[in-house]
Amino acid sequence: QVQLVESGGGLVQPGGSLRLSCAASGSILSVNNMGWYRQAPGKQREWVTSITRGGNTNYADSVKGRFTVSRDNAKNTLYLQMNSLKLEDTAVYYCNAAIITARGLLSAEDDYWGQGTQVTVSS
Repeated sequence: QVQLVESGGGLVQPGGSLRLSCAASGSILSVNNMGWYRQAPGKQREWVTSITRGGNTNYADSVKGRFTVSRDNAKNTLYLQMNSLKLEDTAVYYCNAAIITARGLLSAEDDYWGQGTQVTVSS
């Protein structure tokens, strides 16, 4: 069993900062690409940022220059530092990870999602 557990969401004023964390646990052999998505009320889930195991990153244009993704491979943990938050950043933020687990004598990579953490930007 593999679990992704997010934390760090909350209420913040415009211009403020928050740091999200996502910890992967369970029978994990390796974690490949990890990323953050978000879903605002009434909208579809959208990609925010991703990071490879080697640390290469990509960002959606809407968060570029304000958000920073990082990871600790030893702890199987993903982070998202969010600065200069805007009203439109309000959403439920989901962690996503491609995780390799053992399947008998073999291994397989599957996609996992966290349960989501609410980020609300409001004055």
